Amino acid sequence: MKLQQLRYLCAVVDHGFNVTAASQALFTSQPGISKQIRQLERELGVDILVRQGNRIVGLTEPGRELVLAAQRLLIDSQELHKIANSYSAADSGSLRVATTHLHARYPLIPVISAFSRKYPKVRLSLLQGPPAEIASHVGGGHADIGITTGPANTDPMLVMLPAYQIRRCLIAPPGHPLLGSRRLTLQAIAKYPLIVYDANFSSGWTVSQAFEKQRLTPNVVLSATDADVIKAYVASGLGVAILQSMAYDPAQDRGIRSVPVDHLIAPSMTHIVLRSGKYLTGYMFDFIEMFSKKWPPSLVRSALRRNLRDTRRAP
Repeated sequence: MKLQQLRYLCAVVDHGFNVTAASQALFTSQPGISKQIRQLERELGVDILVRQGNRIVGLTEPGRELVLAAQRLLIDSQELHKIANSYSAADSGSLRVATTHLHARYPLIPVISAFSRKYPKVRLSLLQGPPAEIASHVGGGHADIGITTGPANTDPMLVMLPAYQIRRCLIAPPGHPLLGSRRLTLQAIAKYPLIVYDANFSSGWTVSQAFEKQRLTPNVVLSATDADVIKAYVASGLGVAILQSMAYDPAQDRGIRSVPVDHLIAPSMTHIVLRSGKYLTGYMFDFIEMFSKKWPPSLVRSALRRNLRDTRRAP
């Protein structure tokens, strides 16, 4: 078995079982990829790909498990180079953080500013998207660290470190009747046009579930993926919105006002997402601790070791 064979197999899967597209991405020949995958199947003694004539249409049952293992092996092989490089250039390299717009726009700004001052030679990049994409980026090795508020993780190779809770508030234009309510209710909010987060984001489905539990159907007039866009439309008078409290600044958001809604919607937990078995450089540990003082390097290492041990014991 060769890493090249595993690389070819994963490329075919990543390109929707299109061998031509995989060969172009890897700058090699289509027959060469097909030959190497056939050799891998003969060596392992099982069919990995489902074929119909000359077409590949999917994965066999053992193929699905083998591809997951192959992806992990390829990621681990990349880590060997990163370990060596980290010792030859301890204060330089790259850091890829997958996160949502909310975290990139608000809590990460001071963290990234401080990190860049301490590590000016580290090239930092942000991959923004919904929570499911963030977990996928970290699990697939496309990001070193994930920061997200989202549903429970289902990938056993990912470690979710709780960082802090996110609370929410109702925002509305100054003078709106809801701002003067003594005890705000979802029933009262449902009477007015509502601007919401897209359902792929934590605050989208969290708010939606709160109304569903009360058997209420709010008058949703707009959905968006960006807190600043939501605030702008609230200020324009289009409707009210339930927003993360960290995204509201009374000194800057002068066209809107807010009231807390902790009694209506429970706070959500923000997690730092890491992959078991991934090598973290010293500056990556530093970044994690800058983001959350609850997670110094010693505790992060313990959590990663514990998860890796539990994963290997799992049947």
